[in-house]
Amino acid sequence: MGSTSAHKNEGLGRRDVIKRSAALGLISVPTMGFLSACASSDSSGDKKVEKGKATKANPLGVNETAPLEVVIFDGGFGQQYAIDAEKKYNAAFPKAPKVKHVATQKIQSQLQPRFNGGTPPDLIDNSGAEQMDMGVLVGKKQLLDLTPLMDAPSMDDPNKKVRDTLRPGVLEMGQFDGDPVWIMYYAYTVYGVWYSQTALEKLDAEYPEDWDAMLALCAKAKKQGIAGWTYAGKYPYYLPFSLYPFIAKIGGREVLDKIDNLEPNAWKDPAVKAAFEAYYELYQKGYILKGTPGLTHIQSQTEWTKGKALFIPNGSWVENEAAPTTPKDFKMMVAPPSGLDSSDKLPFGTIWASGGEPFIVPANAKNPEGGMEQLRIMLSEESSKNFTKQVKSLSAFNGGTDGLTLSTAMQSGVDSLKKAGDNVVNPRLQDWYVKLQKEQIGVAGIGEMMAGRATPAEAIKKIQAFADAAAKDQSIKHYKHQ
Repeated sequence: MGSTSAHKNEGLGRRDVIKRSAALGLISVPTMGFLSACASSDSSGDKKVEKGKATKANPLGVNETAPLEVVIFDGGFGQQYAIDAEKKYNAAFPKAPKVKHVATQKIQSQLQPRFNGGTPPDLIDNSGAEQMDMGVLVGKKQLLDLTPLMDAPSMDDPNKKVRDTLRPGVLEMGQFDGDPVWIMYYAYTVYGVWYSQTALEKLDAEYPEDWDAMLALCAKAKKQGIAGWTYAGKYPYYLPFSLYPFIAKIGGREVLDKIDNLEPNAWKDPAVKAAFEAYYELYQKGYILKGTPGLTHIQSQTEWTKGKALFIPNGSWVENEAAPTTPKDFKMMVAPPSGLDSSDKLPFGTIWASGGEPFIVPANAKNPEGGMEQLRIMLSEESSKNFTKQVKSLSAFNGGTDGLTLSTAMQSGVDSLKKAGDNVVNPRLQDWYVKLQKEQIGVAGIGEMMAGRATPAEAIKKIQAFADAAAKDQSIKHYKHQ
């Protein structure tokens, strides 16, 4: 989206390393008016185009003369990477009209009437503040099963299926119940605590590996007029990007699984209490940049790149998004959350990394084969490298960095994944229960605590009540870790 040595959780011991599991990475607050409208629409609209003949060159059977419409979220990653991939589609199907490319930050606003009318685009980058609720779309059968894409031969090696070219966990993230794949997460995001190596060097400091060291560094920075932390105060669901893996580090991956599963009293786990108290201590000791609760994600990133705060919880899109204000000598880096103490169940290095930038093909798309083919092109090594060079982020394609000179931020992300090994956690609240995660846990719970308007105990009580209500709400589809 305190726990110093005085708050050790003696009941928590160490455990075997965890295995990767599926997850999500994007941020949004959907409008309920859209969700109900989208969910209630069963219009088939205009008919689908006739499917083409499947060949080695055209394994998905794309209609070679049919139009294709792609809608891209014009956010931190921009849109040029998609335009470049669309050119390859145009070259592959010269008899078809040029791909209709639409870029917008208003995904929900622009697509609501089209979903209602049964005439959605063929491929959508469902991201941003107006992202559509993935759990609702899947639950109401609004999306096309992308299994044919996953089983199609990859662009680079016809003997290898697309599914076999993806980074660990990406395919599973698009699955909600059983085998169907509803979403293709194109970016591969590393979440964590972001900082400037230059700023730490000026303080003669290293990244802190436990909470006592974190507090000591924040105290040292404060004496120099620098805040320890800032965050997207208006969108405090950024805080879980470091808070959730911190909880997992303290209590184990099973704590996050229970939270995802909406199990009774999951939020009352000692690991949650310890993590909340630790973060609250940042507020109590004055280590949060003044005015942070009123800042947007862009404003908080700008204050951070200006050197007014050392740390910010974020995802790896921040490098591209904050580029206009980042000094050349900033040396942007990402690290896993600091641990609590020696009682932590998982080692330092435990991090949240998962697919991001979710692409979907609507069930009522006119040219669904074309939408899937566009994704197949994007999942080639060439398109993946182009994405990485342009937006400074890894893609879902497992590779695509050979021969590239990586920035300090990207290299630190790659290094963090290597260090984490199997200790990669992937909470699923963000795609299973968007309103719960963003508005309730993020804004009404964690946000209020970090602004000093609620104690950790009060925040946990409130969040548990929200989770219990969601578990009992029969109007929403519920999901569980398998």
